[in-house]
Amino acid sequence: MELRLINYFIAVANEGNISNAAKVLHISQPALSKQMSDLEKELDTQLFIRTNRKIQLTDSGKYFLEHSREIISLVDKTVKNMKPGDIQGDIYIGSGETQAFKMIAQTMGNLLKKHPKIKFHLFSANADDIYSKMSNGLLDFSILIEPFETKEYDYLKLPFIDQWGVLMSRDSPLANRKFLTPEDLTDKPLMISNQTSVKNIFNTWFGQPIENLNIFCTYNLITNPSKMVAQGFGYAFSLENLITPSPENNLDFVPLKPDLLANLDLVWNKNSHFSKAAEAFLQQFREDWQI
Repeated sequence: MELRLINYFIAVANEGNISNAAKVLHISQPALSKQMSDLEKELDTQLFIRTNRKIQLTDSGKYFLEHSREIISLVDKTVKNMKPGDIQGDIYIGSGETQAFKMIAQTMGNLLKKHPKIKFHLFSANADDIYSKMSNGLLDFSILIEPFETKEYDYLKLPFIDQWGVLMSRDSPLANRKFLTPEDLTDKPLMISNQTSVKNIFNTWFGQPIENLNIFCTYNLITNPSKMVAQGFGYAFSLENLITPSPENNLDFVPLKPDLLANLDLVWNKNSHFSKAAEAFLQQFREDWQI
């Protein structure tokens, strides 16, 4: 299959209309329509539901679109990183929400002083989404919370530990406590990250499956749940300092007891064939943090 066809398909999906996509691609509408029909024949599946005014993607079309974008992104990344001359190219970094990202930020700044043509692309998500991107070669590096499957990755342990706790409204009866125990929370409406590793951590901390608790909401990033908490809708497990509590945002943060700490690592795929830019980043990171 030609990359040209994949690009054509993405344009049609983005525009939602064959005619509009043809204008964007600077080809005729009949030619583009035939190309899409040929693509469906090649894949032996229907990608579009066609109407008079617009097209809709079938489930197969949505699946193909998701992976088509990944294919094009990977090709673009590879081509840019092959350019000769000074160290340049694109570095893709994934991370959940953590204060440890300031380590990445400092290294990015130091590297750009040496190699200003390097470009960074950041992907913020939970660990499950990051694993998917890593396995497809779409991320060069990621910050992950332990534990993770070390046989798949090389990694550097970061000199940084996050503290788990609970975000709540300032008028909550649990606010201003020095710490919270499992017994304090077993009967409370709770919000928790939907990533698998976090659920496993809290199964151990509570001493029972969290499915037995009142988990009324899951999330992948804490920013939006914090708005719910501020309105008095339950209690959200979070790492410390992701959201700064204050009278203005009506939030309080209380750590857990026994302490629940998150060890963090910079990870990359084993046997990765790094671009020059990625190699330079890793070298700079080691120099900056002496690890």
